[in-house]
Amino acid sequence: MLKNRLLLVILHLLAGFLLTVSIIPKVVAVLVMIYALIDIVSSKNKNNEAFLWTAYFVSAEVLLRMTGGTISWEMIKYITILFLFTGMVVEKHSRGVPVVFWLYILLLLVGVAFSDIPADASLRKAVIFNLSGPISLGVSAMYFYNRTIEYNRFKEVLFFTLLPIMSMLTLLYFRTPSLKEITFGSTANFEASGGFGPNQVATALGFGIFLLATLLLLKGKITGSIYVDVFLLFYLIYRGLLTFSRGGILTGFMAFFVLSLFYLVARGKLVFLLKYLGIMLLFLITIWVYSTNVTGGMLENRYLGKNSLGEQKQDISSGRLDIFEEQLETFMENPVFGIGVGSGKYLRQEEYDGHITGASHNEMSRLLEEHGLIGLFSLLLLFYASTLNFFKQGILYKGFIIAFATLWFLTINHSAMRIAFPGFIYGLSLINFYEDEEYDEELATSGI
Repeated sequence: MLKNRLLLVILHLLAGFLLTVSIIPKVVAVLVMIYALIDIVSSKNKNNEAFLWTAYFVSAEVLLRMTGGTISWEMIKYITILFLFTGMVVEKHSRGVPVVFWLYILLLLVGVAFSDIPADASLRKAVIFNLSGPISLGVSAMYFYNRTIEYNRFKEVLFFTLLPIMSMLTLLYFRTPSLKEITFGSTANFEASGGFGPNQVATALGFGIFLLATLLLLKGKITGSIYVDVFLLFYLIYRGLLTFSRGGILTGFMAFFVLSLFYLVARGKLVFLLKYLGIMLLFLITIWVYSTNVTGGMLENRYLGKNSLGEQKQDISSGRLDIFEEQLETFMENPVFGIGVGSGKYLRQEEYDGHITGASHNEMSRLLEEHGLIGLFSLLLLFYASTLNFFKQGILYKGFIIAFATLWFLTINHSAMRIAFPGFIYGLSLINFYEDEEYDEELATSGI
């Protein structure tokens, strides 16, 4: 399936246009989901098909939301749970399920008992909105904990994961008005994001930047032409910057920077390191200057935390810092069990007479506010598991572990767990990589 990569890229670029037809996204999503589930079961997850297909749908989540391709808003989180759990069940050799992650899920469910939701609101929706992400994270952690993944297979999954984001590029091209018609200011831009939430679009594009740049770094084949690959990376960064949503783009860059350092250190060539970083810096400066000119200088103001007049804003976090501080205060007032799942949003709505939604963009502070010390314990548990795995890996694989942990940590701090991506990507930080022949050859040429 993954042998003709150029054909797959072309098909997904074309799919971005076809998904603009209203009925197609839902039909395609359901058909691919059924096929994926059959593939996982029939293969008995021999080659980690559950990993492959879950990664594909997680990458496609924002695209499907943009086009109305989801049956329910949290559909991809349910798919993540279904695919990974099915993969664990049908495997010939059961690895067992780590008790610690069952404990993680059960502890978070305790917070439901303390929920204080208004009578006119739905407790079920509040719980699903706030706990579907953490639960999908728990299932991802169960699946990937100490799971051995071959290096070649892992790179294939990275490529496959990139494909839906290629479709998003095409969709953005057709969904975005002429840039001359867009008024860029000092806030995230819905028009340049295809009419959808810039935060989620930027998160997906930032992940795509990380994937494409990583595959290029690993000398993985994408389209078969380095010129086409570099152009796609250029366009990904350009479209990401135009969303004016900073979190997802900066997250993708930071995760790749961390990975590239470990990779280049593993190669043991300081000259190559400096040369590579120099080329990357020149490349990024070129894209930045072009994008800034296209937006009339507003892009620079946005990333520097200035308003449309070029004046420094008092709060560059777009209100997130105020909510974060209030959540910490609420935690201090209710330190043991918190105020209950989904209650934080309504508490702030009551304080501000309903003038703000009050929904948290920071999963860490939400856990503290709504789960108290149980939320703190859950966070420490996740950090511990990922850190423990980091020290078990070789130098190159350490780079992947910390890159995935970076993607997870930064995403939950600017976008909470609104999409399945951070929960799934955390699971990848628990992978036990297998040092196959290709990896041994790389280390032999580097002298390590």
